[in-house]
Amino acid sequence: MTAGYFVTGTDTGVGKTVVACALLLRYVREGRRAVGMKPIAAGAEAHAGGLRNEDVEHLLAAGNVVMPRELVNPYCFASPVAPHIAAAQAGVEIDLSRIERAYRQLAAQADVIVVEGAGGFRVPLGTDADFGELARRLGLPVILVVGMRLGCLNHALLTAEAVRARGLTLAGWIANHIDPEMAVADENVHALEERIGAPRLARIAFRHEIDSADVASLLDLEPLA
Repeated sequence: MTAGYFVTGTDTGVGKTVVACALLLRYVREGRRAVGMKPIAAGAEAHAGGLRNEDVEHLLAAGNVVMPRELVNPYCFASPVAPHIAAAQAGVEIDLSRIERAYRQLAAQADVIVVEGAGGFRVPLGTDADFGELARRLGLPVILVVGMRLGCLNHALLTAEAVRARGLTLAGWIANHIDPEMAVADENVHALEERIGAPRLARIAFRHEIDSADVASLLDLEPLA
């Protein structure tokens, strides 16, 4: 049976892609067939054959299962804005059923599938849908990337609450230090450890360039087993 995880974050730019790629690389090292998926990407450049998003390219490179790009990334929009706005600008309606079909095709060829959201858990995908609803329909446990900076406690705890409100499991969380000037960083990590109700899978120190291979070595996957 294919294992799967939905990677979300407390905000945009907190390291979701780095973590998703690190998970894939770790599973590849363990000899498992691993594939990434970015259902909706907003912010892409035109290439021969269509639009390409940088996050999607990283996910493709990190996995070891070769699958069609349209399954890994069913929706890709040029404009780097909220997905529902980018879709409206492109005259497209995001269909969660289409994403579900793509997910099943990917999962049929892999031992592990890592699905990366965009922005945060409640980012809208249309009038009545958001990434939380997508995660619920896929039935995936959630891994939360917390961008460690002022305000992250509220963002992290609200996201954890929203995940559980959808009937989903918060499988673990990762503290990613994105602000080198953050005051009392250790105390903030400890506050989350006491309150979030899920295991911390890694703590990533601030660095200007984060390498997914390095992060893969930091991950504690035992709680996910």
